[in-house]
Amino acid sequence: MLTSVVLLWICVFYFILCFRCKRSKNFPPGPPALPFLGNLLNFTVDNPIKELERLRKTYGNIYSLFLGLKPVVIINGLQAMKEAMVTKGVDFAGRPLDMLFNDATGGKGVILANYGPLWKEHRRFALMTLRNFGLGKQSMEHRILGEIQYTVNTLEKSVGKTLSPQLMFHNAASNIICQVLVGTRYDYNEKLIKVMVQCFTENTKIANGPWAMLYGSVPMVRKLPLPFSKAFKNIETCQQIALQWVTEHKKTRIPGKPRDFVDCYFDEMDKRGNDGSSFSEEVLMMFALDLHLAGTDTTSNTLLTAFLYLMTYPHVQERCQQEIDQVLAEKHEASFEDRHNMPYVQAVIHEVQRVSNSVPLSVQHCTTKDTELMGYSIPKGTIVIQNMSSVLNEEGQWKFPNEFNPENFLNDQGEFFKPEAFMPFSAGPRMCLGEGLARMELFLFIVTLLRKFKFIWPEDAGQPDYIPVYGVTLTPKPYRMKVQFRTTP
Repeated sequence: MLTSVVLLWICVFYFILCFRCKRSKNFPPGPPALPFLGNLLNFTVDNPIKELERLRKTYGNIYSLFLGLKPVVIINGLQAMKEAMVTKGVDFAGRPLDMLFNDATGGKGVILANYGPLWKEHRRFALMTLRNFGLGKQSMEHRILGEIQYTVNTLEKSVGKTLSPQLMFHNAASNIICQVLVGTRYDYNEKLIKVMVQCFTENTKIANGPWAMLYGSVPMVRKLPLPFSKAFKNIETCQQIALQWVTEHKKTRIPGKPRDFVDCYFDEMDKRGNDGSSFSEEVLMMFALDLHLAGTDTTSNTLLTAFLYLMTYPHVQERCQQEIDQVLAEKHEASFEDRHNMPYVQAVIHEVQRVSNSVPLSVQHCTTKDTELMGYSIPKGTIVIQNMSSVLNEEGQWKFPNEFNPENFLNDQGEFFKPEAFMPFSAGPRMCLGEGLARMELFLFIVTLLRKFKFIWPEDAGQPDYIPVYGVTLTPKPYRMKVQFRTTP
């Protein structure tokens, strides 16, 4: 009996020894981790950012955790972020493999593709194509302003009433990127749009949640019918929609005369022929879905955040409207160039982006080689997470880091300026592809709607709740808005 007990304890000790979480020499410090599980139990389901901030106060701007047996480095603060993502951008430009959404997408597309030939070729192509299709030019303005008119029509029908703006903004952002990608806009009641919105919404909630962490940390559970399997089904559903896009374009395209992004991709495939490049129809489907997701969720959530604050800070809304009236005067519609004459509106939009912090942990990176960061040694293949909250709310970088105040983006002369710590689109080689489109959408939407309507927090709505719903993207809690026509002089 005694021998059996001793052998059992030897086995337990051996198990703990084999599956303990051990930091390598000069690796960033961090909290103790459990064998096998690591620090998974440290995090709350509803908002792990609070725990990351608490650990930052204990261990500093660079610290480490374990997701299962995998070491993860958390980067906080402007100085560390700049060194990792800009100065040593290539060293930190990888994407971790063997994680939930890498497996679900096959690492294709452009968001989750690892740093290498596929990613480089496709990012270069996307930047060139989006630029040629009018980002910053009138053609893109026309697409955006055309879609805004549908939003205006919706609001006109709701004047004097209250409405929930969640789907309205999401559908509008979706349609704008759809026009860029496949040259088509969809009726807001169309089933395809509803299905895509549902799939993307569910997956953004899954991606930074506990089930995604469990999938990446404990390989033996991946075949079990657990909630993370929903992510695979959603990806498959969206891939079928992308297959329809690609199949239709193959039938109707005229080589050399592209109508949209997908046509441009086919032209690029024709030009490359059989040169062994990474361009293929399979990659195109995931690429299009990547761009649709990136161009929809963050923009719609930022618009929702904007109107939440504009309603509950009516003096900010009024000052914006005064500036809009003065600059636009008799002009029929706004232009993106008008932003240069609207410093206060610019400040408000940037402050909304700062407080909304749409992608709070960015997209996970990993190191492409052994490197150093702020004096610590980071081995190749280490997962790296950017805590964007730590920069967008950093003491010393902002006049009012912990409150909504457009003065964060105005100098003493009332002129617009952008602090170095403003990086909602991340920075370096992996910086968001859609920054130009997002900036144009936000400006034209907010200016056009504020010029025509007054937005009021409903009397019976209670106190506004600014705490967002956590996921890959932060989403404002559902709210209602009251709409009135403006009476302008």
